[in-house]
Amino acid sequence: MAALRRKFGEDYQVVNTNRADTFSAPVKKKRQRFVDKNGRCNVQHGNLGGETSRYLSDLFTTLVDLKWRWNMLIFILTYTIAWLVMASMWWIIAYIRGDLNHGHDASYTPCVANVYNFPSAFLFFIETEATIGYGYRYITEKCPEGIILFLFQSLMGSIVDAFLIGCMFIKMSQPKKRAETLMFSQDAVISQRDGKLCLMFRVGNLRNSHMVSAQIRCKLIKSRQTPEGEFLPLDQCELDVGFGTGADQLFLVSPLTICHEINPKSPFFDLSQRSLMNEEFEIVVILEGIVETTGMTCQARTSYTEDEVLWGHRFLPVMSLEEGFFRVDYSQFHSTFEVPTPAYSVKEYEEKNSLASPAHSPSPALTESYGARRDRVFSVDCINTSDERRRATGGRLPSKLQRMSSSGKEDLQRKVLLLSSHHSEKACSTGDLPLKLQRLSATQGPEAENRLHLKSLQVDFEPMTQSTGDLCQHSLLTTAALSPTPVPMHSPLLSAGGRPEDNLPAKLRKMNADR
Repeated sequence: MAALRRKFGEDYQVVNTNRADTFSAPVKKKRQRFVDKNGRCNVQHGNLGGETSRYLSDLFTTLVDLKWRWNMLIFILTYTIAWLVMASMWWIIAYIRGDLNHGHDASYTPCVANVYNFPSAFLFFIETEATIGYGYRYITEKCPEGIILFLFQSLMGSIVDAFLIGCMFIKMSQPKKRAETLMFSQDAVISQRDGKLCLMFRVGNLRNSHMVSAQIRCKLIKSRQTPEGEFLPLDQCELDVGFGTGADQLFLVSPLTICHEINPKSPFFDLSQRSLMNEEFEIVVILEGIVETTGMTCQARTSYTEDEVLWGHRFLPVMSLEEGFFRVDYSQFHSTFEVPTPAYSVKEYEEKNSLASPAHSPSPALTESYGARRDRVFSVDCINTSDERRRATGGRLPSKLQRMSSSGKEDLQRKVLLLSSHHSEKACSTGDLPLKLQRLSATQGPEAENRLHLKSLQVDFEPMTQSTGDLCQHSLLTTAALSPTPVPMHSPLLSAGGRPEDNLPAKLRKMNADR
């Protein structure tokens, strides 16, 4: 015990799960199992009616499936009745021919020599059937019916021997007894492995001969009700024990711990330590493999009910390294020890993580709006660069339109700078701005806010690569958003589609066309 505590820590306590030696607290009433611990299924078929004739159609399998006492009774009765019937047929032939009255007459040739009564006829049949041939009783050539009966006896004897001896051989060589040397842990445990909550149990092989192509499967037996109201008693659900990763293929030369990871696809996703006390289920474990010595398929079964699932336990190691070999201590095969394990389910754990994550990281919507605001804040250098581009194209417009565009541009610059100074996020430092704009951007307070109160959600700045008509139109849209009185939607400058020159009066359009 001291060595175990040094290895696993002082907090771990070895638990002996053998219920015959330790006192356990009273538990709820033991319910009926679907599969016993030895693998026997507690299912009986009744009210078959006329379907019992199907058993006779497969008589060989029916005899093999019978218990040993019934097999022995059928074996003895079949041979005894067959011997008596055949001995009676030989006695009847001797009686009909009158051989019984001339048994000691040397001049008389009987059908079977030295057959005087039924015991002698029975001995002759046994000698013939067993091919003993003592030489005292034999068939003569004067008895054709005896020759025919001899051929019939040989054929029937071969059929009966093949049927009964084959049945006994198959029953004796069944791999069911091989399953007696395959061990399962008495209890299953739930604890963490590699940071994940897992359901685990242990399997072992007591023989040195291996199980070829050993594979393990698990079924969860639990009654449930469908959303449509249908009740499914003993519904079977598959438990993943490594089918996708190949972990269900076992190399069973030493005890192995089989692990089922509890994840959102597992039926134990919402199972906690408290809910385990109120659950009713049964886990059926099926181990299949080919017996190395006989080449026959063997299957071992066991089951675990909810009372046999220990929360917060782990199996005690049974492997130790000796000089030149590994030693397995099967005295600790069923022993477990307690380990720190969360008492809540995996579902509750994921819900807690999902609720705690938004407090530490910004949401995607906030990140997107933050990036959008940064992209929409312009520097004055960008405005000046776009000014030069507009001068190249704006020289083609009349002077009246150029003055309108320049005034709208100044208003737009003032509003952009005020918006950038109103928020804490600035695309560039104010030291890069002209002195007049620095004073304008540094002006803050109630008066400035009342004079120009910009709402970032209502103003959507477009890229500054626009013509002067677009700037004018954008200036009017911004003014409409800031002014308390709405701008009529039928205004020519707010109309969508077409070029900006199309919204001008006819006289201005003609002047523009002449230029």
